[in-house]
This record gives sequence, C-alpha cells and structure tokens, in this order.
Amino acid sequence: MASPFPGMNPYIENPAVWHDFHERFIIAASDALSPQLLPRYIPRIDEQIYVHELGEDRRRLVGRSDVSVAALKPGAGSAASALLDAPAEVEAPEIDIEGMSYLEIRDRASRELVTVIELLSPTNKNPGPDREQYIAKARNVLRSSANLVEIDLLRGGPPMPWRHLRDCDYRIVVSRYGQRPRAQFWPVGLRDRLPTIPIPLRPGDDDATLDLQSIVHHVYDLAGYCYYIYQNDTTPALSKANADWATQFVATVEK
Repeated sequence: MASPFPGMNPYIENPAVWHDFHERFIIAASDALSPQLLPRYIPRIDEQIYVHELGEDRRRLVGRSDVSVAALKPGAGSAASALLDAPAEVEAPEIDIEGMSYLEIRDRASRELVTVIELLSPTNKNPGPDREQYIAKARNVLRSSANLVEIDLLRGGPPMPWRHLRDCDYRIVVSRYGQRPRAQFWPVGLRDRLPTIPIPLRPGDDDATLDLQSIVHHVYDLAGYCYYIYQNDTTPALSKANADWATQFVATVEK
C-alpha cells in the first residue's frame, strides 16, 4: 500500500519514525540507482557518526557498541608488578552514538568520489554541533570535484545555508561541480508531488535520475508505516488548514 499522501507524508517526519525511514530511504535510493550506474559507477552506502555526551537528565540506553573490551586475565603482565587499590572511583560519561547513512557514487576504475547524496535528518538540521559537523562535511564536498545532492524532507529545523532559498516545506539542492557556486533548487510544498531529480555523474555522462516520490511510497509500503505512524500527531504540527487537508488521506488508511 503506497502512502496515501500525494507528496511527502508528514507523519513520517515524527522523530519516532524518521531514523528508520532515513536508513530505508538510502538503501532504496541505492537500489533504484544501481541499474543506471553499473558498471561505470558503483553506489556505496556509508555512515556519518554523531557522538553526544548526555547530561544527567538525558541519560538513556545507547545500544550495543562495535568495540569489545577484553578483561585482563589474572596473572597477566610482569610478575614483579603489584596491583594497588585505586584511591577513588569515577564513572564513564553517558554518551549517545547515532549513525546516519548517506550514499556515495564512485568511479569503478579509480574509486574516486563522484557524487554524494544526503538525506537530511533532525540531527544535522537542528542548531548545534551536529549541524556544524554536517555543514563542514558538505563544504568539504563542495571544495572537491564531487557533486552534492542534498534532500531535505523535513519541515522542522532551519534550512541549510544555501543562498537565495525560497520559503517552502521541503528542499532539494543539486550542486554540480562544474557549475559552482550556482546549484539547482527544487522548492516543494506539503501538497506537492515530490520531483524526479537528476543525479549528476562525470562530465560527458548522462545524469542518472531518482524518483523521490516512488522511493517514499516504496519505503512506506515495505516498512508497514500504515499500521502505526498515524497513532501520533505530526511533528512539527500542521497548520489547521493543512491538518484538515491531511485528514482526508489519513481517513483512507485501514487501521
């Protein structure tokens, strides 16, 4: 069952849903692009890691770590060494480790980076060090010979600092290496169908294309969002006019 909304589904923007959608979207985008890229180019999914130290009021379980620590066996080390009791105890800081996937397109022969495709998340949109980390990464891409595709399907958080952006709900920017500082911009409203966008490659090669609306419908269907995302309100909240408009689509969903 495709999403009942004609464009972006605002219920997917809820923080309880977004990370799952983000990760599935990147995989679906890679699958959609692969037939257009191979064998000249290869798509690769990578991950940006964000580490947050939490205050006392925000401590929570962060999941499994990829780093294992082996216990020191009794008798290990020099026989002449002696163990001394520590004079006091300390605690490790509480941290939150969040990984956000993105898609790279690389030249198959040289492995050189050709294009980076980013789907923005609240982590890198909201003000703070994570946003600054993302902007620094994006600027490094813009200083290189790689293309950058930035997809913003979140109404919340301030837009990225592209110049001359129009006020809109969602934003897609395609920055081609050979046309900087100019970039292509798709302003999208809540009620608009998401566009099919070009994915630039090397000069002389035709663009690949990515149908964003089809990707959203595909992820919505496979993830089973229709069974649970409508139990919560939209985040951010919709205006009354848009909330009344959205009601007609939510009413068609079988609960």
